[in-house]
Amino acid sequence: MRFKLLIAALAALALLPSCKSQYDAVLYGSDIQAKYKMAFDLFEAKKYSKAAETFESLTMATKGTAQDDTVQFYWGLSNYRYGDYITAESNLQEFINTFPLSPFTEEAKFLHLDCLYRGTYRYELDQMPTYKALSEMSVFQIENPGSQYHDRVAEMIDDLNNRLEMKAYKSAWLYYHMEDYLAAHYALKNVLKENADNRYREEILYYTAMSAYKYAFNSIPSKQRERYLVFVDDYFNLVSEYPESKHLKELEGLYNKVQKLLKKDNQDG
Repeated sequence: MRFKLLIAALAALALLPSCKSQYDAVLYGSDIQAKYKMAFDLFEAKKYSKAAETFESLTMATKGTAQDDTVQFYWGLSNYRYGDYITAESNLQEFINTFPLSPFTEEAKFLHLDCLYRGTYRYELDQMPTYKALSEMSVFQIENPGSQYHDRVAEMIDDLNNRLEMKAYKSAWLYYHMEDYLAAHYALKNVLKENADNRYREEILYYTAMSAYKYAFNSIPSKQRERYLVFVDDYFNLVSEYPESKHLKELEGLYNKVQKLLKKDNQDG
């Protein structure tokens, strides 16, 4: 029994080089039609790495023929499906530039955008790839208003804008975390000056008010009055916009405390 199992195992191993040789023979051979068929067979079998290698080997042979755009597109698509988004981005960009009127072009443009999207980083990191992706996505939406990919691209744009808004908010908030309340107050104000519609506006207004309060609280007595008045302004800015804010109770308590201090200061003055 053991002898039979050994023979079967050896026979299976013997088949491996022949299978590999068959792939290599077609890949490095001169039969273009056989190679073309093998490329699509590999693609349909979801062997995307080998499919990409095979489509790449066809690019020179099919250049200028009716198969040219198909081979170029599926080369990029295979790399995309394999998860090599850097190579796919390059493939698809070249395809878009070379074949602007191909029936594959709209899909290629979307896939190229998706590669750019996947190449962006978390909000804490460098956002230059985000700006590049947003720029190209905006152009796509303008040039392809009726595209089947319009809604998906809009979702990607919203997510990337959220990332930028979060970065702006958190970068300013960092001063608050470091207890540099004057710098925090300035930075948080500046975030809304640059983008009044920042989706974290309520939190920004809250930390703006808290920065003003803590800066005043830690000031010398002669400077406290004017600095508490800044807090009062910031307090009203928040409660007028967000009367149901989750921060309302905390800020009301501070506001009432400040009012007593200001009233006492008036009486003493």
